[in-house]
Amino acid sequence: MIFAALRLLCPQHRTIAVRVSGRGAVLYRDYRWPPRPVQANPPAVRRARFTMLRMILRLPATLVLLIALGAANSADGQSPLTLSDAIARARSNNLDVRASASAERQATARVSQARGALLPKVDLAESWQRGDQPVFVFSSLLAQRQFTAANFAIDALNHPAAIDNFRTMLTIDQGIYRPATTATLRSARIAEEISAKVTTAVSQTLAVDVTDAYGRALAANASRQAADTALEAATADRERAANRRDAGRATDADALQLDVFLARIRAQQIRAAADERIARAILNELMGEPLDAAFALDAAPPITAGASRDLAALDTEALANRADVQIAVLREQQAAAMRDSARAAFLPEVSAQAGWEFNGGQFDSRASSWIVGAVARVNLFQGFVDRARVTEASEQIRHRTLERQKAENAVRLELRTALARLEEAAAREQIGRASAAQARESQRIIRDRYEAGLVDVVALLRAAEAVQDADAQQIAAHVDTVVAQATVDRALGRR
Repeated sequence: MIFAALRLLCPQHRTIAVRVSGRGAVLYRDYRWPPRPVQANPPAVRRARFTMLRMILRLPATLVLLIALGAANSADGQSPLTLSDAIARARSNNLDVRASASAERQATARVSQARGALLPKVDLAESWQRGDQPVFVFSSLLAQRQFTAANFAIDALNHPAAIDNFRTMLTIDQGIYRPATTATLRSARIAEEISAKVTTAVSQTLAVDVTDAYGRALAANASRQAADTALEAATADRERAANRRDAGRATDADALQLDVFLARIRAQQIRAAADERIARAILNELMGEPLDAAFALDAAPPITAGASRDLAALDTEALANRADVQIAVLREQQAAAMRDSARAAFLPEVSAQAGWEFNGGQFDSRASSWIVGAVARVNLFQGFVDRARVTEASEQIRHRTLERQKAENAVRLELRTALARLEEAAAREQIGRASAAQARESQRIIRDRYEAGLVDVVALLRAAEAVQDADAQQIAAHVDTVVAQATVDRALGRR
């Protein structure tokens, strides 16, 4: 509100400064180029401005400061976002992470299913039947314990009267030795571990992707700010050229060349703003946030210390921590479990059984009976199917072993590549920082020489372009350093 009022009072100036004193607030105007055009205002507007200024100056100094700070925060409207926060948001909200977590829960449910095969199977059945089928009548009467000598009559056996049989049956089947079930449970548990490692791998890859997107958004933001600064500098150079032209020390060609340069800077400014919007949308998508969400990015993401150059120790750390290597090891173990399951077909299976029955001609009048026993099954021959399954599982173990070795070699290669990229990016960032400082100092000297008429406008333009190129190289090197450090951490399994 206070800044809106000050803008209404002084529309021709770009910024307004407020100095707080003990009695009130004193207004200062910032004469930064270019000023906004001043338009004539009707008397009513002038009176409104005078009244608003008098009200503002009567406010206590503390209140003016609080209103100004609140207005600044409201105008910004962006929540601060560090690189660590962005990675944490992505690991919580990203769709790939949520999908892998769902797959992990599915694997846990499959372990419960496989474990259930080791527990007793209990069934309870309630049935009712009526008929005069001779075998049904004969067996039902026996089960009801209602069989008499009269039921042995030939006519009664061949043409019995229809009867009802209400039956309640409880059966229990408990495996005692089932090697196939044990191997299946082992395989399911390994699959659960694989799903957990897949979630870890997705999280590690996502950290690198978020770091890259964060860096691109940061670079686009820095490029836009550099374009803004270059535009202000070019505008000042254009004013110098115009002053020299008006003084008769230069021609219109100098001003025209600077106009062309200004147009190019404006085009770069527009392109940088579009790139920033795109980069921020990509970052928001990775974090699972609305695509149009606005965050204030940390201008200097933290860079951890460079990794040790002891490659043997780094290889050991990477192989121990990398999720993809652990997945390859678990898949090799899973193939061994599948071979054990195939071999179990040649082993006997032993289980115990028990049953209770309640039979009666009426629902509320029944006779009980029970039976217990054990069953042993041996597979004698199934057309060499089981042997072929064992051969297939053995070959799968060899295949998984080769995949594990390939994954380990890929991790070693990725680690060395990431270390080389980090070293290169860090060196380029150091050179870019020095180059940017030198380019700005060179631009300052050439501006002074141009003011003195010692160099032409071409040298002035070359100095401005050199500053732009140095800034762009420094920004790119900084982003590459951030991404390279994240890649090293991912190669070592630290993220």
